[in-house]
Amino acid sequence: MEKLNRNNVQAKKYPEKIIQFGEGNFLRAFVDWIVWKTDKATDFNAGVVVVQPIDRGMVDVLNGQDGLYHLNLQGIDKGEAVDSLDMIDVISRGINPYRDFDDYMALAENPDIRFVISNTTEAGIAFDPSCRLTDRPASSYPGKLTQLLYRRFEYFKGDMARGLIIFPCELIFLNGKELKKCVYQYIELWNLGEDFRNWFDNACGVYCTLVDRIVPGYPKDNIGEILERAGYEDKLVVKAEIFHLWVIEAPESVAREFPADKAGLNVLFVPSEEPYHERKVTLLNGPHTVLSPVGYLSGLDTVRECVEDPLIGRFVRKVMYEELIETLDLPKPELTAFADAVLERFVNPYVKHFVTSIMLNSFPKFRTRDLPGLKTYLARKGRLPEGLVLGLAAIITYYRGGKRGDTEIVPADDAAIVSLLKDLWAKEDTAGIVRGVLGAEFIWGEDLNRIPGLAEMLAAKLDIIRTQGMRKAVESIF
Repeated sequence: MEKLNRNNVQAKKYPEKIIQFGEGNFLRAFVDWIVWKTDKATDFNAGVVVVQPIDRGMVDVLNGQDGLYHLNLQGIDKGEAVDSLDMIDVISRGINPYRDFDDYMALAENPDIRFVISNTTEAGIAFDPSCRLTDRPASSYPGKLTQLLYRRFEYFKGDMARGLIIFPCELIFLNGKELKKCVYQYIELWNLGEDFRNWFDNACGVYCTLVDRIVPGYPKDNIGEILERAGYEDKLVVKAEIFHLWVIEAPESVAREFPADKAGLNVLFVPSEEPYHERKVTLLNGPHTVLSPVGYLSGLDTVRECVEDPLIGRFVRKVMYEELIETLDLPKPELTAFADAVLERFVNPYVKHFVTSIMLNSFPKFRTRDLPGLKTYLARKGRLPEGLVLGLAAIITYYRGGKRGDTEIVPADDAAIVSLLKDLWAKEDTAGIVRGVLGAEFIWGEDLNRIPGLAEMLAAKLDIIRTQGMRKAVESIF
């Protein structure tokens, strides 16, 4: 079978107009697919250059395939089964700024570049005061972005026509505002001056967005069949559901420049993404975050298995319908209908969504997706939501490491979080583990030990998991 590259297959080359921070499955299955569809349906004619946001990544594999890969979309669309396989050709190349910093900074000097898109997980949009303008590169994503913007400002001598349109896709509420705040902090920390700040304010736009598509990733269970269909050796095949939604809080002028909504896609330019964000993050991402460790430690591997399991499925429904729905302010029938649709997506027979892929950065995810609901539920009901607390206990247990059967459990998160959990678990003191996790303000931004009753309930859930197992712990909440 031939290798997938531009020597062996005809593929169009587009001018590089988009810088994309992140080379992972989601961006390739969502943003790059949308760019590809928009290029085909309009005169957008945009290529993507990918920047690896962390020092270890996949741009070498991406470059080995000249940016080409196949996307397998599966699901039900308007009552019809969909099982498509397309070669996506919009990525021109990938850059590792930790190795090729000068190539990265040269992007700022390209007059065709107009857009920056990112998905660096919830942990990615954060200000790190240790970053310096002279770093090669700054360790944080906002730091790297500020370096790029400042080089562009200097190279084009403050030309207001050379600003950039920036779409963060991290699942943080008001992600654009959070990213903009980080850039302001670097402008101040690095003394970049009022002229640059004025250029950033008036020539650039940082817009809040919401993204929605379930992307299981590499389809290892039927990769042979997919490669046979593709006809090429492809190490970057990605599978996703057919459903997609991209909500962008931006004016019509931005929509004209990024005409994805004119390509028959579910891309919405709206005055406010808040109602879309709160509903989606609470009722889709919130359950994902807690069902994954609960399901995995119960012996299940996919989201569908979790929902269809009599006990874990009951847990998922309790979290969605009895706890998280109660924290939202939209009409109850509308929320119930949305939750019903989410459950249908969870059991999509065409998509095998492994829970281990969801558990990357579980603590930042719980903070943004579930902690607000936990607090609101307590305020409204006068009691804690047991399902969400059990979900947090499951995350803490998963981060202990060890084995599930013959499989090694290797938590993937910020090194400081992984180190903290390792140290806490080494003491084998449940109360101490709970105090240490809840008191880690660098994770939560506050001391969660102050939430009435949380430490006691969390310790009780941890003890049941440790002594009787996860399934018994789930049974205990009913």
